[in-house]
Amino acid sequence: MPSGFLLVIALAWLSRPTVYSLIAGMPVCVLGLGIRAWAAGHLEKNMALATGGPYARVRNPLYIGTLLTAAGFVIASRRWELAILFAAVFLFVYLPVIELEEQHLRTLFPDYAEYARRVRKLIPGRPLAGEPRRFRWSRYMRNEEYQAVLGFVAGVASLLVRLLWR
Repeated sequence: MPSGFLLVIALAWLSRPTVYSLIAGMPVCVLGLGIRAWAAGHLEKNMALATGGPYARVRNPLYIGTLLTAAGFVIASRRWELAILFAAVFLFVYLPVIELEEQHLRTLFPDYAEYARRVRKLIPGRPLAGEPRRFRWSRYMRNEEYQAVLGFVAGVASLLVRLLWR
């Protein structure tokens, strides 16, 4: 989360949005937020291995959603420097975190190794057989996914301020 707030500050400082760049970038952001929400509604952290919903296709849908949301903001900002910054954060912050999380999951869930063998880390593939657990708003809220929405709102607000300030 701290890196997210720093990225919003960089977005506010560097962006040069236009109405057209906002129209192009916001749907990508919303798609990313939707994927994050879908994943959060299937995730019971440290209690059960999530293998349904988006987790049937990819092991890290929350990070894919984050990446798409960031890509949407880059498109909206019209700044290649932000693309480099966001890519660097993903490579040097998020990828190591993903590795640490996967190590943790391997110790927590004995069947994680088999799941990891069958489902790709970051590129969606063919889905596993369905899991009876369905999306639940209570999981979404327990996972505090609304924080991603608040970050999105802050990012959009900063882009709008920059647009109107010009």
